[in-house]
Amino acid sequence: MHSGHPQRIIPVLYEDESYIVFDKPAGVLVIPAPGEKKQTLVDIVNRQYAPAQGWKLHPCHRLDRETSGAIIFAKGKGHQQAMMALFHRQAVSKRYIAFVHGKLPHHQGELRSAIRDLDQVKFRRGASAKPSVTRYKVIEERKSFSIVEVTPVTGRTNQIRIQFAQIGHPLVGERKYARGKDYQLQFRRVALHAHALGWEHPVSHKRINVTAELHQDMEGFIARNGN
Repeated sequence: MHSGHPQRIIPVLYEDESYIVFDKPAGVLVIPAPGEKKQTLVDIVNRQYAPAQGWKLHPCHRLDRETSGAIIFAKGKGHQQAMMALFHRQAVSKRYIAFVHGKLPHHQGELRSAIRDLDQVKFRRGASAKPSVTRYKVIEERKSFSIVEVTPVTGRTNQIRIQFAQIGHPLVGERKYARGKDYQLQFRRVALHAHALGWEHPVSHKRINVTAELHQDMEGFIARNGN
């Protein structure tokens, strides 16, 4: 990689002989995107670990470039496949913290809609939309936004962002699925944080729970918009 890059250290939230959970910063792509020259999280953590054991770190799921928080990497392809199988069976619990514009009509509920999974349909017209389910619970209401704990039941690309935009309460900082300038609150990224992950370890069968605290930019937003 370019020698001019500062060495970035990604915080580790959990590690065992098979997996590492990193605390992903906002603004970093997990894997390369077409035409992107910037370093990805895969590049950074593999350089950070530079493992002599012969394994490479592989991501087991994705987070958006703008989303911060907990993400699981596997030590080697075999462990990656085992964890991806858990995700596929919806056997990994995921909880996010989101800031959404306004006050939601219900303090908890379920968002259900059909979403086209962009990963599969990049170039296919008329690809079918798939049922998508997101559960949410309002943790706190502020004057112009709500702090919401969100649990995606299905795993469509950008599901949380799309479904809150569909009900007229897009995430703070949303520019792709809503017009940011229509809202008074501004944030430099989408206010979405991967807060907690839980799973039964494929090797040891122990229950693993990992939490990532809110990052400073989201904490600062709460402090600035405290009323």
